[in-house]
This record gives sequence, C-alpha cells and structure tokens, in this order.
Amino acid sequence: MKKFFSILILFFMVVVFGNFGVKNVIYFIGDGMGINHLVLTSLLEGKTLNIMKSPFVGYVTTYSANSLVTDSAAAGTALATGFKTNNGMIGMLPDGTIVPTIFEIASKYGMKTGIVVTCRVTHATPGAFYGHVKTRKDEKTLANQLLNSKLDVVMGGGWKYFDEKIVSEKGFDYIKSKSEFANYTGDKLLALFSDSHLNAASERTDEQPMLYEMVEKALYLLSKDEKPFFLMVEGSQIDWEAHGNDVYGVWKEVVEFDKAVEVALKFLETHPNTLIVITSDHETGGLGLSTGEYSLYIDVIKGYKKTADWIMKNYDVNNEEEFRKTIKRYFNVELSDKEIQLLKRTKNSSNPYKATSLLGRILSEKAFVGWTTYKHTAAPVPIFAFGPGAENFNGFMDNTDIPRIISRLLGYSLSREF
Repeated sequence: MKKFFSILILFFMVVVFGNFGVKNVIYFIGDGMGINHLVLTSLLEGKTLNIMKSPFVGYVTTYSANSLVTDSAAAGTALATGFKTNNGMIGMLPDGTIVPTIFEIASKYGMKTGIVVTCRVTHATPGAFYGHVKTRKDEKTLANQLLNSKLDVVMGGGWKYFDEKIVSEKGFDYIKSKSEFANYTGDKLLALFSDSHLNAASERTDEQPMLYEMVEKALYLLSKDEKPFFLMVEGSQIDWEAHGNDVYGVWKEVVEFDKAVEVALKFLETHPNTLIVITSDHETGGLGLSTGEYSLYIDVIKGYKKTADWIMKNYDVNNEEEFRKTIKRYFNVELSDKEIQLLKRTKNSSNPYKATSLLGRILSEKAFVGWTTYKHTAAPVPIFAFGPGAENFNGFMDNTDIPRIISRLLGYSLSREF
C-alpha cells in the first residue's frame, strides 16, 4: 500500500509539475540583447551582472522562415510557439496557419500567465505570447486578442489601443497610475502607464514604474494563491537604444533588465520550483567592443549622462555653439567641425531619426565602441538559466528549441494543433 501511494504521488508530481520539479516559469527576453551588450554593461558597472552568474550558458540562432536576419515578430513567435514564421507575422506559420502559444497551452493546464514589458503591450514580442496576426502592425486586433485571452496579469504601455469600458467588461482591473499600481492586490490586471511605450529607463518618470518594480508586483500577484504560473518579461528598449547605436542608452536599459532578473532570483530563493530562462529575440546593432588601437575607453562612457535621443529632442544642432556646450556638459567630449556639419546635414534630411542614430554612433566612437548597423543582425544570442531544469539550456540551440524545452520540463508539448 505504501508503494502504491508513493507511485500515486509521483504520478501527481509529473502531471502537475512535469518530470523536473518545475512549477513556475519566468521567461526573460532582452530585446536586441547580444553578448556584447551584456559584457559592455558589466564593464561599465564594474561587476558581474546577475544574468551572467548562471552556471548554464548557451547560444541561440535566431533566423526567421524567410530571412537569416529576423525581426521581433518572427523571433517572438519562435520563442512563444516553437515554430518559425516570416518577418512581420505573429502567432502563425507563413501560410497563415495559426499555432498555439506556450501561454495558451499553459493556461489549458491550469497555469496563470502574465506579461511585463516596457513597450506597448501590443508590440511584437508581447503580442507573440497571446496573439495571431498576419502583420505586427495590426495592434488594434492584438489589443482585442489580449482582452479575449486568458492572461491574468499584463503590465506595460499602450493605453491608446484600449477602451476602459471594454477592458472592464472583459474582466480586467484597469490601472493607469503608479499609485494605484502600488496598492493593487487583485487577480486580473491590465496596468498601462503610457499611451504608447514607457519612457526610456534613463528617463522614466515617477508616474511610470521601473521594470523590476513591475516584475516584483507581477510575481506577488501570480504567486499569492500558490497556483503555478508562467511570466514573460521583456526588456523592450535595449533594442531601441542599440538601433540608435547609443552606448549610454544600452547600458542603462541592460542595467534595468538585470535588476528585474535580480528580483526573479530572489523569488527563486523562496520558490525553488521556479525555472528562470533569460535570452534575446535577436542581436541589434552589431555591437563591437573596440574599433581598433587595442582600446576600449570605458571611463569615457562612464562620463555620459544622457541618451542621444534626449539630446536631439531638446537641443538643435543648427545652433552650433549651444550644441557643442551641451555635448561637453552631458558627455565631456568635444565634437569636431566635421561631426557637427555631418549632424546638421543629417538632421535636415527627410528622416530626423538618422541624426539621433548618427550622434549615438559618434559618441560610441569617442570610446572606441563600434557598430556594424542600425538594424538587426544574424548573430547568435546568449541564453542563461537558473532553477530546476536549467542544465537543459546549455550549448548551441535554435530559438524554436527554447519553448519546446520549457514545455517538456512542465510536462506537456507544443504542436500545431490546440
């Protein structure tokens, strides 16, 4: 009889927690984050990042179904479903066949699910965990799909796509202020702190929580009833700062992301049946940690105080004297006449964002940091893991392997049918 009950308990554990004791999953995605983004930030912080303390490290290929260089929609779909699709598509195969997300399957097995991001919650990566659209631009449809999903906790930006009355009718508690957020203890939450994306980490206002604050609240809300949960957290704006070739911006976004990981690691200490997986959807910028001369001037970057985007929004390069003084004040470097004239020409072009990216690259070069592009690359991205089953995220793998391994550890499988 004793043996019978032992087998019964083992069977129960396999059904509920899979074969590896995994009850909860926290899935971190650093958008655009390559290994050099982490190394640069570690050097600037003068310490090993929390992310980098994992004993299990691997590399992930990120190509999409129609390109060696993926976009976030196709990469997000791979990370959320285990299937490749074309750039721009979310939650479906290239032929339009809808595939279930790992969240949809997890919900079927009784897991609570949550999303925490610093972008619009209808953006490509979060959308890939609940949505199914032919183009990532269809954010109105994604908003509707979110409200009709089984998500329990959603935090980020993008309230312009949501009607408060409809949100309430769908059963969500709707929060738009940090003060309400701090006191919330309910069960089904949509918390949006901006009409679009949240401010950059280095410019976040008091009305918008930091990523690690949202993760802390999400973990409390998802775990308070002791049910298993699956939380996806995206450091959304690492990608944008890398698009702008902005070393200061990348530094501050990775620090914010790493602090969120620290919160999860503290949760793991008291909830040892939690698997934490940290990876990226793709590398952005082709970041290089030297442009030559066997040099990398970390101390120069430590003197930077603002993003290039903030500078270009608040100061006019056509006012040469003031602009030079501004760069000296916030970056402690001098711009050459050639650099000023190049910025002027670019600022007066049809695409003003080019000037912001150009300034980012100029400031990077002052510290001997190089970039190959303002867009994504095909470089493999790192993966790290903590907790039960972490040893499975080791070595070389494809992005489609990640959700399949997580599902196997939970005791179910991903498929085209649901």
